[in-house]
Amino acid sequence: MKRSEINTILHEGDAFIRGHGFMLPRFASFAPDEMRALADTAIFKNRLGWDVTDYGEKRFSDYGLFLFTIRNGNIEDLANRSGMLYAEKIMISRDSQVCPMHSHYSKVEDIINRAGGDLVLELYGSHDDGSIDREKGVEVAVDGMVRSIPAGDKLRLMPGESVTLVPGVWHAFWAENGDCMIGEVSTVNDDLNDNWFEDEIGRFSEIEEDEEPWRLLVSDY
Repeated sequence: MKRSEINTILHEGDAFIRGHGFMLPRFASFAPDEMRALADTAIFKNRLGWDVTDYGEKRFSDYGLFLFTIRNGNIEDLANRSGMLYAEKIMISRDSQVCPMHSHYSKVEDIINRAGGDLVLELYGSHDDGSIDREKGVEVAVDGMVRSIPAGDKLRLMPGESVTLVPGVWHAFWAENGDCMIGEVSTVNDDLNDNWFEDEIGRFSEIEEDEEPWRLLVSDY
């Protein structure tokens, strides 16, 4: 992705989030030099902040996601059962923009439709080795109520609704009927090691530096 494209996406995403009355933490407004001065803080260590990905497909409008990690612990704390054992993100999925099929090795997450369009999830179970089983359905909790989803069926979440996904539940998602602001509340988030994509794609994008960054991404840390 070009840095100029990322800058535009960040401006638009920031406006979209604010337009729905959700306020980001103060460090979201820090210029790159201000952020670099925080290199010794948990913001860098736990990779808080802005994130844009096209999964290396170079088609952001079709395959991509906008994210901001608001809070996050680290894997050491999770292993020791001490400190911050949780994470929170706000994300934007544009209308018909797909977050590709994936699962997590250890993360348990609530995916929440915070505002905007509908959020649609395609769900599958897994084989004993954790790989996707396209003939196996899943049971998930939707706002605390267990629902059985046949393999490949679509779960539609309206604004305010949420689903709990545990390791081994394979999922892809996208917005319909408008862009969607998505919340994620989970155990500690580790985007470097905990994502298992069905296809061989990259979690972070290669950036072409055609202009200066408006904000640093977590991948810039």
